Amino acid sequence: MPHFIVEYSDNLKDEVKMPELLKKIHEVMIARDSVFPIGGLRSRAIELKDYRVADGAEDDAFVHATLKIGAGRPEDVKKEACDALFEVIKDHFAPVMAKRYLALSMELYEFSEAGTYKQNNIHIRFKK
Repeated sequence: MPHFIVEYSDNLKDEVKMPELLKKIHEVMIARDSVFPIGGLRSRAIELKDYRVADGAEDDAFVHATLKIGAGRPEDVKKEACDALFEVIKDHFAPVMAKRYLALSMELYEFSEAGTYKQNNIHIRFKK
């Protein structure tokens, strides 16, 4: 962990560059590698075809991001990381928001290690 998941309405697919956004997200997380292990970092974008925004009268769009992390990090560390991530999201989508209706949101989902199953040998590459 952490996992970063971006869901977005398919009416944005021609206007956004999701691989660029995910690269920027990874840069933010990698800069905090003492808090978020690089080998556990995953990101993905999911284009949604079935959705409805607001009253459905306009071609409204949305982007919702979820950061999933294990429990145990201090509140100030989580807030600083989430603030930095949301700034990246806002900056990335600013050109789109300037020309159409768009809702941006992000949430932090923190879970306990109980009930979580993992196996990962990628961490070995980043241990120094």
